[in-house]
Amino acid sequence: MKRATFDAIQTARAGKIPIALVVNLSDGAEALVTATTVDGALSDEIVAEARARLRDSKSGVVERGGGRWFVDCHNPPLRVIVVGAVHITQTLVPMAAVAGYEVVVIDPRASFATQERFPNVQLMDDWPDEAMEALAPDRRTAVITLTHDPKLDDPALHVALRSEAFYIACLGSRRTHASRLDRLRAEGFDDDTLARIHGPAGLPIGAVSPAEIALSVLAEMTAVLHEVPPPMKSANTNTASAA
Repeated sequence: MKRATFDAIQTARAGKIPIALVVNLSDGAEALVTATTVDGALSDEIVAEARARLRDSKSGVVERGGGRWFVDCHNPPLRVIVVGAVHITQTLVPMAAVAGYEVVVIDPRASFATQERFPNVQLMDDWPDEAMEALAPDRRTAVITLTHDPKLDDPALHVALRSEAFYIACLGSRRTHASRLDRLRAEGFDDDTLARIHGPAGLPIGAVSPAEIALSVLAEMTAVLHEVPPPMKSANTNTASAA
């Protein structure tokens, strides 16, 4: 690996920018690919393949048009930031950890965010916007608000919507979500930005219990991460989200 290539990868990693090193196995030529840039001579087909592999953290050999390339993915760790130390969170946290996410739970309410309820989890009792600013969501971060309280959820959304978080979701009924969007519009967010919010959170699997809702949210988050179009949400969404 060339020194300039190594330095560029280290810079990207320090900035939590996903980057792929693409090496031509026939002549050793190197190129670097991110979600928005290409440094090196690659065909559009190889760039697209490198970006797909980077998205899925899938390093490996690519064979196209008689040529062979090795794609080496360098990704920041996946993170999920959950606002609200509620019952659903207690189930979602271990599920997300098993799926490979670093988990952070934000809740300024001391009686909710306790080590007894969330052992071995990073807890932050700052106000959500302050905690979110400190955490600086990136392209490998998901943000999920679960409190049902605009005083807690909305400040977190202000930061999330201005970040590159790949998944932003909020618990609540369609009526609750419509009210949420109205508040955020009044704060200056346009419809294209608000369309990033998945609400009600989770795939429409008829979830009722906290565990089922957590499962539906993790499934939707996974679909978004891998750019798999989820099924359309029907009026019959997760039952427990209707509050």
